[in-house]
Amino acid sequence: MAAFAVQGGEYGTTDLLNLEGRVREQHDAIARLRIEVDSLARLEHALATDSATQERAARELYGMIRPGEIIYQVVPGDSSHP
Repeated sequence: MAAFAVQGGEYGTTDLLNLEGRVREQHDAIARLRIEVDSLARLEHALATDSATQERAARELYGMIRPGEIIYQVVPGDSSHP
């Protein structure tokens, strides 16, 4: 009877321990997502207000250059011909 009292029923001790572990995992996942959201919010604010961040994004994402700058593109050689 004692074993059934501990392990039996709809939710036994092992089920409870498993659920507690899953709750901890979900809390950790929520904490990671909050950090990611905060980071993205800071990036959004910087892109909206900081000219240096805007310039960096324009250069990296769109290949934009300033007037008078020259862009060099390095193309790998064809390895099929010696």
